[in-house]
Amino acid sequence: MSPTHDFHYRVGARVGGFRPGAHAGLAFGAGDDFVTHATLFARPDPRRIDLRASLRDPRGEWLVRLARQRSHIPVFALIDVSASMGFGTPTRKLDLAADFVAALGRAATAAGDPLSLSAFDDAERPELRLAPSRQPALVAQYAEQLRTAECRSAGHGGLIDALAPLAGRQAQVFLVSDFHRHDAELDTALDLLGRARVTPIVIWSPSETEPPAGDGLLRLRDLENGRLRELWLRPELRRRWRSAVAERRRALDLRFQARGIRAFYMSDPFVGDALTRHFLEGA
Repeated sequence: MSPTHDFHYRVGARVGGFRPGAHAGLAFGAGDDFVTHATLFARPDPRRIDLRASLRDPRGEWLVRLARQRSHIPVFALIDVSASMGFGTPTRKLDLAADFVAALGRAATAAGDPLSLSAFDDAERPELRLAPSRQPALVAQYAEQLRTAECRSAGHGGLIDALAPLAGRQAQVFLVSDFHRHDAELDTALDLLGRARVTPIVIWSPSETEPPAGDGLLRLRDLENGRLRELWLRPELRRRWRSAVAERRRALDLRFQARGIRAFYMSDPFVGDALTRHFLEGA
């Protein structure tokens, strides 16, 4: 794995966990994010006595400094393994998803966050599930398992089942998919994730976003329904092809923006620095 795949994520809001981590938290504890003073009686921690504030206190109380600690947040990634994710040349979209998962494992380890992984097509795929872990080696094994996974189903109904344990929880959630043909499930999924920080990772292959060069007969097979279609490739069809891709991106962006979500569009190859910039710009 090239180091150019590495990235760092950032959670925009304060997190409510009590376990120390890398993100701005709500809990009081060890940290340099000063909030207020409290009496030593209320917070019996002599290590944090503020002598200057205590001398100025009109009641003569010993005062201690209260700061918010940095905390951890659970991280979840849900990967679409439906039939359309098996498309892509020279790299399958599912292989790009595996590159992202391996990099996410290293990012979560660096942040001290537990990472859970699951996959779905028309149902949740139990053989592609990883319980919360802080071991990057397990995540790397999972990424290799993804590379050999069979993209067999055209459905996406398993997204809701995979997300059900996250309903109402505060977490960093990555939805990894090409987001083809499951708008109804996506709306329901985003409603379930109302308290989570959601980052959609939209994976599109250059082979599907850019039409082939040259004119002539083009035979296409829809991986979702298996239908074969023949098209005569010409300049007007190229224009319509690019226009349809741009319209699909606009529709996805509007759906996400309605909930305050920014999608990251990944192509081949995956560049971690671009995803890091995406988080910095969003923050």
